[in-house]
Amino acid sequence: QVQLVESGGGLVQPGGSLRLSCEASGRTLSSFAVGWFRQAPGKDREFVAAISWSGGSTYSARSVKGRFTIARDNAKNTMYLQMNSLKPEDTGVYYCNARRVLDSYWGQGTQVTVSS
Repeated sequence: QVQLVESGGGLVQPGGSLRLSCEASGRTLSSFAVGWFRQAPGKDREFVAAISWSGGSTYSARSVKGRFTIARDNAKNTMYLQMNSLKPEDTGVYYCNARRVLDSYWGQGTQVTVSS
């Protein structure tokens, strides 16, 4: 069993930056691909970014490419999402995810609000 806890969300002005963290417990994430998803009010959850188990490959949604960067620190069992040049449409609940072939785990989510 893997438990994931997000942190770092909050209120930020358009154009600002925010860094989200997701700390895992229960087992190491070294063999998991990890990623971030978000859900805006009234909308379905959507993919944001992911990174392979080795950290050698990253993937980003077209809407955030060039602005968001995903990273992982297996020694700390933690993943990160650096968000720059934030826009109001980035507002939503952000969830971290860890997955491999046989299973997948989700965090509880952290609220990100981009507004003046």
